[in-house]
Amino acid sequence: MKYLNTVITGTGSYIPPTRIDNNKFTQQVFFDKDHLMIDSPGDEVVRKFRDITGIAERRWVTEDQTTSDIATISAKRAIEAAGTDPETIDQIIVAQNFGDIIKGTNQTDMLPSIASRVKHNLKIKNPACIPYDIIFGCPGWLQGIIQADCFIRTGTARKCLVIGAETLSRVVDKYDRDTMIFSDGAGAVIVEGVESEEKRGVLSHAYVNHSSEEAYYLYFGKSNHPESDPGIRYIKMDGRKVYEYAISQVPPAMKAALDKSEVKAEDVKKVLLHQANEKMDAAIVKRFYRLFGLRPSIDDIMPMNIGELGNSSVATIPTLYDMILRHQLGDHRIDKGDILLFASVGAGMNINAIIYKQ
Repeated sequence: MKYLNTVITGTGSYIPPTRIDNNKFTQQVFFDKDHLMIDSPGDEVVRKFRDITGIAERRWVTEDQTTSDIATISAKRAIEAAGTDPETIDQIIVAQNFGDIIKGTNQTDMLPSIASRVKHNLKIKNPACIPYDIIFGCPGWLQGIIQADCFIRTGTARKCLVIGAETLSRVVDKYDRDTMIFSDGAGAVIVEGVESEEKRGVLSHAYVNHSSEEAYYLYFGKSNHPESDPGIRYIKMDGRKVYEYAISQVPPAMKAALDKSEVKAEDVKKVLLHQANEKMDAAIVKRFYRLFGLRPSIDDIMPMNIGELGNSSVATIPTLYDMILRHQLGDHRIDKGDILLFASVGAGMNINAIIYKQ
């Protein structure tokens, strides 16, 4: 018996060249959401921030780069790694949230879509290659993989290019401490339908959404500066509520995906989480394993790059995955046959999880 599997055949990522160290923010004046100045010394604000998030630096794009630019770079690298002809790609699925934003402006640009721009940049002529964007918060790239899996299994597509790209440095409020969390980056994969005598690739997935009182835990709002222009808005979040939501709701979603796969929790080799907050991610993984009465070494099972790269939203998981496969993340390795658990949470509030056999 042969199985039609949804398999990642090539990966690529783009890490922007501009390093923004935490020290950059020690002289910054911050205000809270009530527009009151935070009078703590800058070095204390930065120290507490690192203790909570694990972030020491982040990457921002250069002044002439946009989301579609870096999405294209990561796509080219994934296509090269897969050794595939771009003209054979059936769908280009781009997860992003703010479109292209030119440096010095405050207006998002998604006309045409980022996916259409990527197809144009790749010089793909095939009219049957359909490009479209997903606006899904931080879990957007995983949602793109889930959609690609559904298309492949139903015979609608054979090969998809799934990208997560974001330039959050263009939508941050410099007077808000949360500015320090966000970063830029892009990651891409080629996903193909592959027949084999064993199940591999995407084994199962699960998704969850809560959008009653949780819908606006992340939102667009005016600057924290009391004299700011109310007509200009920036990315905002209620960090405490996001944290509480994530640690309570993500572990059950991860378990739901695992239960569907019939894989045992102890057989999961790596858990690749959205790089949102070091302490939050560690709490999620610990709570997940407690559901099975297990206490594995978090450092061994949960690779992280947030300390150096920050939170680039939809780009964090594909970037993390690509770095591990290219042996660029310490001692972490992924070998053929390894079971991976991907999971993410973000604006909406959306959660998804995928069980994947390498």
